[in-house]
Amino acid sequence: MTRKTFLTGLIGAPIAHSAAPAMHEQAALELGVRCHYQLIEVAGAGPEELRVLLDGVRRLGFAGVNVTFPYKEAVVSLLDELSPDAAVMGAVNTVVVRNRRLIGYNTDTTGFARAAAELVAGSGQGSVAVIGAGGAGKAIAFALVNLGIVELRIFDTDRAKADHLARLLRPRGRAVVADSVEDAVRGAIGLVNATPVGMLPNRDSPVPEPLLHRGLWVADAVYFPLWTPLLSAVKATGARVMTGRELAIYQAADAFELFTGMVASTAVMGGAFDRVMSEGRAG
Repeated sequence: MTRKTFLTGLIGAPIAHSAAPAMHEQAALELGVRCHYQLIEVAGAGPEELRVLLDGVRRLGFAGVNVTFPYKEAVVSLLDELSPDAAVMGAVNTVVVRNRRLIGYNTDTTGFARAAAELVAGSGQGSVAVIGAGGAGKAIAFALVNLGIVELRIFDTDRAKADHLARLLRPRGRAVVADSVEDAVRGAIGLVNATPVGMLPNRDSPVPEPLLHRGLWVADAVYFPLWTPLLSAVKATGARVMTGRELAIYQAADAFELFTGMVASTAVMGGAFDRVMSEGRAG
């Protein structure tokens, strides 16, 4: 018998602003099934607390959960199995329960590749700067390599993280570690912010405004607010930009399919996302 109700959720902090419940629950209704998407906000969890949380996911009948900042890397060692891409990058944003086994995937990678395909295709050959080498940065960097970007310039305030990501990427494409944001961005054709900088209540930008110009496309993984200080500044130059909306929708659609085995409408998910934003719950 086909399952008619799915229990899913999100582990991370802070996540009160998340549009994920609305997107997943509306997509399910459109397909004639029900989904309850539970926000599981836990700050400062160590490995043992995460292990207990994931064991609860396994035992309580969840179809799976999404994982967001700051736990995308921390959960990896606690899972029973990883998809090939998640295993290589060491970051997971989607955990599926199958036969009581926890299997990790990364739909940030597949979602960003879908969201940014047109932006990247129209930009020609050149370097792309990725600011942030944590869980989101890893996923976005792998997506960009899969889209055919010839060189990634990676910057992170934690140099060891940037070095590690560059080593992971080198079998697939050219990746260099930049000494500063300026070094990463100067001469690049594209820029992606994969840090939480700019997420409310933070109103900073990870990139100094003088580095932004019309010939540089810019994408931001943050969607709370939709127009971050970075995107607002670069939009004024006339450059092409991509807000966090597209990544949020496409990664959610890919996760929904893993949870349910059904294909979600990105149009329906997009409508749900936009309603949340317009109501002020997400920026």
